[in-house]
This record gives sequence, C-alpha cells and structure tokens, in this order.
Amino acid sequence: MTAAEPITIAIGDDTSVSGLWQAPPEARACVVLAHGAGAGMTHKGMTALADGLAARGIATLRYQFPYIERGSRRPDTPQIAHGAVRAAVAEAARRAPDLPLLAGGRSFGGRMTSQAQALALLPGVRGILFFAFPLHPAGKPSDERAEHLSAIGIPMLFLQGTRDELATRDLLEPVIAKLGARATLKLLDDADHSFHVPAKTGRKDVEVMADLLDAAAAWIDAVLKQS
Repeated sequence: MTAAEPITIAIGDDTSVSGLWQAPPEARACVVLAHGAGAGMTHKGMTALADGLAARGIATLRYQFPYIERGSRRPDTPQIAHGAVRAAVAEAARRAPDLPLLAGGRSFGGRMTSQAQALALLPGVRGILFFAFPLHPAGKPSDERAEHLSAIGIPMLFLQGTRDELATRDLLEPVIAKLGARATLKLLDDADHSFHVPAKTGRKDVEVMADLLDAAAAWIDAVLKQS
C-alpha cells in the first residue's frame, strides 16, 4: 500500500493546516479529499477512502479544516472552509501538475467543496465526488442545502446509502434528477451515513466500501474520457 506523506498546506499568509499526500505509482488522477464535520483526515473512514483509491491508481490529498487543526468541535464558517478547499486544490495542482484533478469529500467536506465551486470555479477541477452528501440534518428533511448545486457545471457523483438519515431518498432523488446529466447517483443498499450496514443484511462494511470505491474509480475514468 502506498504510504501517505504528511504535508503542510498554507492558507493565506498566517494560517496553515496539515495534509496527507498519497500518490501511487503511475497514478492517473488526483482527488482532493475533505473530511466530515465530526472527525479529521485521519479518521478510519477517510483512511479507507484514500487507501482504496490508491489501490485503484488514484492519488489523494487529504487535509484538515482549520477548526480540526485547532482541536475545536465547531466547524468553520463557510468562508473559512472554502478557503481551505481552495488552498488544498492549489497544493494538489502544485504537487502533481500533470494529473487531472477532482475534489470532494465526506459529508460536510463534500458540501464545502461544492459550495466553493459554486461561488468561484476551483481551478483545474474536473468533477466533484460526494461521499454521503448531507442534504439535511437528521430528522429535519429539507433540500435547501442542495440549492447551490444548480450553479455547478462540472460532473458530480453522489455516493449515498439508502439508510442515510442525512439524505432521505425521497428528497435526494429529485435533487439529482433536476441536475440532469451533470449528476450521477450511486445508491448503496442498506448503508447509513457512515456506509455501515446491519449484520442482518449478510453484507459487511468492507464489501460496501469496495463497491463504493469501484464506482468512484469507474466514474473518474468516465469523467477523464469526457474531458
């Protein structure tokens, strides 16, 4: 397995965050990968994504949002989070100028990435991957968090569990449909927001993760062919 290299990413003149650069030999693309709201880039779920993508020939640059770097539990404001997204994309482009770039992340990280893209294009980014897009808070169904997606003109992949309490299927599917050909939805049967499946299904989490990663790699290859 390709080892992850610790790096530092500058955000402006007076702020920096930690990152992890993981590039397998002969990588064919790079995903700039943001973490979810409750855990940082070293969480086992993030590590599984990065390791799985590396095994499929795709580099990743993981990074911390500033609040995680400070040891806080309160997520950054969108403006600060967007700045971190842009800095990470720029760092990935600097480290691998010949690799096609994609961006996205787990839950909150994916949403901050898409918000940043909707406000001003992320240079060089060809597509956005959402590993469990958080359409609404648990128990509070709404599609307001998806409004900005209509401003995004590049391909988007939504990898979602059918038991995700932060994206009920009856709300998510119409959102995807409205985005048209730009959006692809990959549903993972019985998986929750963390891509966990109950034992009674007869499936294991590692199998769900493999299915998710295969779908992500295939989608990335399709995007690169279109570009």
